[in-house]
Amino acid sequence: MNTKQFDKIKNGKGFIAALDQSGGSTPKALADYGVPEDAYSSEEEMFDRVHQMRTRIITSPAFDSDRILGTILFEQTMDREIKGKYTGDYLDSKGVVPFLKVDKGLADKENGVQLMKPIHDLDETLKRANERNIFGTKMRSVIHEPNEAGIKAVVDQQFDVAKRIMEAGLVPIIEPEVNIHSEDKEKSEDILKEEILKHLNSLSNEEHVMLKLSIPTKANAYKELVEHPNVVRVVALSGGYPREEANEKLRENEGVIASFSRALIGDLNANQSDEEFNQTLDQTIEGIHDASVNKK
Repeated sequence: MNTKQFDKIKNGKGFIAALDQSGGSTPKALADYGVPEDAYSSEEEMFDRVHQMRTRIITSPAFDSDRILGTILFEQTMDREIKGKYTGDYLDSKGVVPFLKVDKGLADKENGVQLMKPIHDLDETLKRANERNIFGTKMRSVIHEPNEAGIKAVVDQQFDVAKRIMEAGLVPIIEPEVNIHSEDKEKSEDILKEEILKHLNSLSNEEHVMLKLSIPTKANAYKELVEHPNVVRVVALSGGYPREEANEKLRENEGVIASFSRALIGDLNANQSDEEFNQTLDQTIEGIHDASVNKK
């Protein structure tokens, strides 16, 4: 493990940028960015266009290590280059810590939740991640209902995979997202916290994880998780909240920083001039950074 990167993520004053839209969500991300589906004719061209978008964001002067601690990448982004360097190496040269999304998407809903699909090539992916200067990983499940058996299955699966990631020398971001539109969201969050604590309390002193969670209904509901010695950082996803609302909710949660995706890139457009693009990105980053470090 890179101790310099670990210290930045653990103690830095900033947030984690999420630029890890995968194959299924890429067309919508591009369309929102002003690149319609008829602008590319193959999957390869689609991924070329999304890499151009991510490159424009990452190389922007607004995308600085004073406010951005780390960035979550899609697997193809990890294997591509920015200015002659693999993306992870380029980010590291900017002082931004690279992470990698390793999950393969969601299984069908069962017991009120969606588990991760099997990650058949995890060991090979982790080996490549180590070669590409990646610090940690991220994997997502979704909780729709306060179903105790379902939530237990989600957390068990997440920590089972996290163990393998830690054994490979990387820090896993565990992301059991609670759907912000679900009924009894707060009850789901209570069950989730207790299941996570059971697993955290079974880890050794040398085992460290990060948690990426929906902003809780009750402010500071995850205080025990933030303060747990095995947790490097608790980060929050925007989950579909508009950026200003997400920022306001985030400010209420001491010790929790942002890891936004849609709320980060939503106002960017391929047709903006560099000046417009950089100014828009700068204002967005400043707002998210402020909500991450200045609490109510």
